[in-house]
Amino acid sequence: MRLRTAAMVGITALLGAVITGAGPVAATAASAAPAAPDAVVTAMAHDLGLTKSAAVQRLRLEADATRIAPTAEQAAGASFGGSWFDAADGKLVVAVTTAAATPAVERTGARTTLVAHTSRTLDTAKARIDAQAKQHTAPAGVSAWRVDPRTNSVVIDVRADAAADPAVRTFLTTAQRGDTAGVVTVHRTATPAPTTLSAGTVGGDPYYSHGIRCSIGFSVYGGFISAGHCAQAGSAVYGWDNSYIGNFQAGTFPGNDYSWVNVGSGWWTVPVVLGWGATSDVLVRGSAEAPVGASVCRSGSTTHWHCGTILGKNQTVNYSQGSVYNLTRTNVCAEPGDSGGSFVTGDQAQGVTSGGWGNCGSGGETWFQPVNPILSTYHLTLHTA
Repeated sequence: MRLRTAAMVGITALLGAVITGAGPVAATAASAAPAAPDAVVTAMAHDLGLTKSAAVQRLRLEADATRIAPTAEQAAGASFGGSWFDAADGKLVVAVTTAAATPAVERTGARTTLVAHTSRTLDTAKARIDAQAKQHTAPAGVSAWRVDPRTNSVVIDVRADAAADPAVRTFLTTAQRGDTAGVVTVHRTATPAPTTLSAGTVGGDPYYSHGIRCSIGFSVYGGFISAGHCAQAGSAVYGWDNSYIGNFQAGTFPGNDYSWVNVGSGWWTVPVVLGWGATSDVLVRGSAEAPVGASVCRSGSTTHWHCGTILGKNQTVNYSQGSVYNLTRTNVCAEPGDSGGSFVTGDQAQGVTSGGWGNCGSGGETWFQPVNPILSTYHLTLHTA
């Protein structure tokens, strides 16, 4: 991409040989001590209500949890019921359905807790609700549904003001029938309906296409990835300076919410997430998936840099345009124009902004589309430092 000096101070020093080394670099696992610049730690500490030293320590513990999570899941075997990061004691918690699995899991460094349902049971129950929604569109009063490992259930979010709606009650009754009975729980919420976060052409550091403004997610070799609801097949894409970047090569929404744009015409890709002057720019070193409970920060062209926590994964969100599956839920705020922007934990890419509710004045929640399935679907390679 073309670099705006004010927004990318010191980028040449940060990148070193990365730009001149033209070959693809494979995504790397998270390090034990994430390479988070001091300004990023400061922003994270502010948004999560931590001291700077506590923020640094939390990043280290989250990196450890991310590192051991695959091994811990393997140790749990068929009794695996999900996992999450517990910020209170700084450990990965692994749910298991049999006590016999506990010693092997705890040898990995994780803590265990006994639950009734396996992760496979929860995923199957959610998949049945997804199939139900595809056959009969979910009513607007149903905001979302998700696998929640901490409650060992599939949670359906229903707007409190629509709980008595006949269509909502029918949807819930069907969702709780048969094998899903006892697995599905209903959560009444006062939050407004979720919306996508694209916007008309306004100021900032965006990309523009077919009358909308969105945010770049992550550089890949040959282009960048972003949100699918920002895409229009073949449409030209223009950068912050209104110069031509490339065109949408692919995009999907609803169902999924991702897209990618080829980069050329004097633009190039770099493994960087913008800090917008509020923080130092972040070098992306991989895409190791952080667990539920880990901290996460978002960069977008409207509200710039904000941090929060991963609240859940494998969530289906019922936007007005249709349902989107396998999203990750966070308590990070976002506003129109932030769509497609980057979610990172430490130096690891997590996903691109999809939608949410609320704003960065009063707060809210935002979902992101995980980055690794996007790379796999389009056969792309993340540009890493």
